[in-house]
Amino acid sequence: MSSKLGLCISIAAIHTTYIPMEAVIFCGIQASGKSTFFKEKFFKTHVRISLDMLKTRNRESILLNACLEAKQPFVIDNTNPSREDRAKYIAAAKAKKFKVTGYYFSTSLESALERNSKRIGKENIPEIGVRGTLKRLEKPSMEEGFDQFFFVTLDNDTFTINEWNNEI
Repeated sequence: MSSKLGLCISIAAIHTTYIPMEAVIFCGIQASGKSTFFKEKFFKTHVRISLDMLKTRNRESILLNACLEAKQPFVIDNTNPSREDRAKYIAAAKAKKFKVTGYYFSTSLESALERNSKRIGKENIPEIGVRGTLKRLEKPSMEEGFDQFFFVTLDNDTFTINEWNNEI
């Protein structure tokens, strides 16, 4: 095989496996399925940025900046209940020309508390914490800077994803 042909095949392989620069931002109360959804949909393609895992905003910032500089797709797997919470990630991603995709995880308080009750140790969030996040939850909107947005529900361990229709 000629070296030119080998180079063409190598370049073609790179183009077929290219993953676009994408920032995915999750929004939803605890135990609404965000981390499970990450594992099912993004585990092989995106870095997971989660305060549950990283423990501090400083560590989160370091990992976020590394992803932005490396043009590495990532998912912000936090509750992000307010526009202000989401705005910092959207602004940083847009400044680096990332596509910003949002996912809102819709669940009833009762369903979330039931799923949460099955968690062990520190993964189990006190009920007051889940209720507090629900109180702070602000309806997301495309005007925040998302390029696309989806509405996710979890029923019988199955995720359903729909285009955002501006309703919770």
